[in-house]
Amino acid sequence: MGPVPLIAQRALSRADPTLGSAIRILGPCTLKRGRGSPYEALLSAIVHQQIHGNAAAAILGRFKALYGNRLPSPEELIASSEAELRACGLSASKQTAMRDVAAKTLDGTVGDRRALRRLADEAIIDRLVTVRGVGRWTAEMLLMFTLNRADVLPVDDFGIREGFKLLYGLKEQPKPRVLAEFGERWAPYRTTASWYLWRYVDHVRKRGAAE
Repeated sequence: MGPVPLIAQRALSRADPTLGSAIRILGPCTLKRGRGSPYEALLSAIVHQQIHGNAAAAILGRFKALYGNRLPSPEELIASSEAELRACGLSASKQTAMRDVAAKTLDGTVGDRRALRRLADEAIIDRLVTVRGVGRWTAEMLLMFTLNRADVLPVDDFGIREGFKLLYGLKEQPKPRVLAEFGERWAPYRTTASWYLWRYVDHVRKRGAAE
């Protein structure tokens, strides 16, 4: 992430005492900086779509094994046969999406870290959602965990909305528009705020299991 996490934690606590209470409970933010390429991050995200994490990890392992235990270059992926990819456990729709990631990486739509560094968050999202199988949520995850953008709030994310509901004592999850408006007070550290909302859900669940 861009800002020093401790600075973000202090600023969020001043701007929002309720979130500050979660920060005190949960402790320091341990969100790690991402270092991979956008291309690789999108391939991994597509493999993980709509299946359990363990199953996705197994498929990803078989996929990497095709290329010497690494992710393929865009050219290698495009040249791979449907049968090879199907044998890894990749459905036809995921194969199509992954090939589109490769093609749009080659034509510059996806871009590498250096190219995307010059663009605003929304401009990057606009680019990425043109890729088959990539929606706004996937693009936002890439911004947060691959490009280390500091001010991202994925308002459609179930976990973030659930964390907000629990922390602020609501009866139901907030609508995305309401959460977006409320979250403006967390700028320019909305990525850190999102991390705390995710972790707060885990905290409540663990506390409930212990009671």
